[in-house]
Amino acid sequence: MFGMSELALILVVVVVILAIKKLPELTRSAGKAARILKSESGALKDEDAPGRAPSAARIVPGAVVDRDDSAPRP
Repeated sequence: MFGMSELALILVVVVVILAIKKLPELTRSAGKAARILKSESGALKDEDAPGRAPSAARIVPGAVVDRDDSAPRP
């Protein structure tokens, strides 16, 4: 009868036919994801580059607030 490769090919053709309207949107979002991944990996490589001084620790100013245990929690 049908083998696995024939069934897979039929499935791919059916998916393409049914999703033809969404195909440009899917390829566009895949391209955006690839660009984001490429830029993030480049930034990570730049961060780990030898010869660069390590960045200083970030200090975030804040205030200590006493917690009122008698107040009901949401």
